Formats: sequence, structure tokens, C-alpha cells
Amino acid sequence: MSSKNTLLPIQTTLQSRGQLLNLECPVVMGILNVTPDSFYTKGRDSDADGLLRNAEKMLNQGARILDIGGASTRPGSDISDAEEELARVIPVMNAISNRFPEAWLSIDTYHSNVAREAIQAGAHIVNDISSGKIDAEMMQIVAALKVPYIGMHMQGVPKNMQENPQYENVTVEVRKGLGDMCQQASEAGITDIVVDLGFGFGKTVAHNFELLRNMHTFRMLGKPILAGLSRKSMICKTLHVNPEHALNGTTALNMVALQQGANILRVHDVKEAVEVISLFRALK
Repeated sequence: MSSKNTLLPIQTTLQSRGQLLNLECPVVMGILNVTPDSFYTKGRDSDADGLLRNAEKMLNQGARILDIGGASTRPGSDISDAEEELARVIPVMNAISNRFPEAWLSIDTYHSNVAREAIQAGAHIVNDISSGKIDAEMMQIVAALKVPYIGMHMQGVPKNMQENPQYENVTVEVRKGLGDMCQQASEAGITDIVVDLGFGFGKTVAHNFELLRNMHTFRMLGKPILAGLSRKSMICKTLHVNPEHALNGTTALNMVALQQGANILRVHDVKEAVEVISLFRALK
């Protein structure tokens, strides 16, 4: 499968807090959920000590970014309470930032006040699944903080996104939505923008695979691409497994994503993703 790298040159660096992250070689973002109801981790090791252990393990395995979230965004979940989210993530962000000052940290939130407090606690990136649609102040806050912004495509909100997702042309519509997000973020003053196609967020299994096949076309946006495929339902439903047994499928689709131009792999399993990148680089 060709990566079709002949469209626009992609921005290959992110700047934050005086540091530069090079994305010319794809990197791994490790997922750290500070929630009791994550679709996969289900609260395992979600206390501060457990998260520090997991952070150290992921960094030792080669993660370049750690994505810390305090609210579940699984299908059917309600909009989180910002104060509860703050109480969960800020102590963890402080602890990980202090223990591993060299690590790039991302805050997974759609609340602007959580983003602000997390950046002050040591985060480098804001990862917003709603692309500013849930909190209208998000992009202005991120611009003022002068940090990179990951904007994701989602049809609806987590509560209803999987009830009956429909598109006339999913690739065209998602690409337009992300293009509009990039324009809005740029106009707000955000310099570094990453696009996330939003696998599993308001898409059927067929929509997800069509987006993956066509991910290379999103290079026309000129932004780094994040692929969040880890243990998602598109894998589980296709292979008839639960998330616990979806690692092999995740690894397979992560290679496809790299061939399609992904710059960041967001995963639960860092070691395997780092190995996929090594094999991908050996193919080039």
C-alpha cells in the first residue's frame, strides 16, 4: 500500500515550553487514563503511584508523548464535570512532570479550564476530541497558552455519537471538518495543529476502514496526522474479540496508518507500536 507522500509537505515539528518535538520520524503517544470507566483500562493502576509506574514504563519503551485524560469518552458517556476532571488529572500531571521533566505531556480534555490548569502543571499539548465544539473558549485559551493543539473529528458527542452515524462521503466530510477546524484554530492564533480523524467517534466500522484507506488524502491539510486505532471497536467487531484481545489487530492497523502517512500513533501498548515504527522505517 502506497503512502502517497506527493501532496503537501507536512509540518514535522511541534514547539512547546521551549522544547521542539520532531515528527519527521513517526512517534508514539502512550495513553494514561485517570478514570474508573475507561473502555479498556477500566481504572487499573489509575492511582498516582500506578500512573507513575506506567508513565515510566511507557517512556522506557520509547513513548515520546504521554496523553493524560481524566474523563471517559467511550460511546454513551456523558459530558464530564470539569472540576472532577481537574481533581483527577492535575495531581497526576504535576507528579509525572516533576518525575520525568524531559517527557512531552498531553492533556486529553474538551474543557478549556482543564487545559489551562494542565499546561500550568506541566503539559505541553492540548488534545481535544471535540475540536472546540464543546467549549467555545478552548481555541482562544490554547492560542494564549502558545502550545500545540490536537483537533479531532467527531460526529455528535460521546453520548449519542454511535447511535446512527451517517455520511454521504465520509472521507470528504471528515476532511472538510478537519480543514475547517484547522482554519478556525489558525485564526484563533494557534501555530501548531495536529489532525485526528476520530476513528470510532461517530463512525461505523465501514466508515472507519474507509477513512484508514484514505488517510493519505488528509496530507493535503499540511498538518501532522494522529492515528488513534488502539483496541478500537473497528478491530474488535471485525475480529470478534474484546479490547483485551485486540493488540494484534491494533498492531496490524498501526502499520497501515504509518503507510498512509500517520505521524503519531496513540496507543495503550507502547512497545509494540515502537516496534511497528522500526519495521516501517526499515521498509523505506
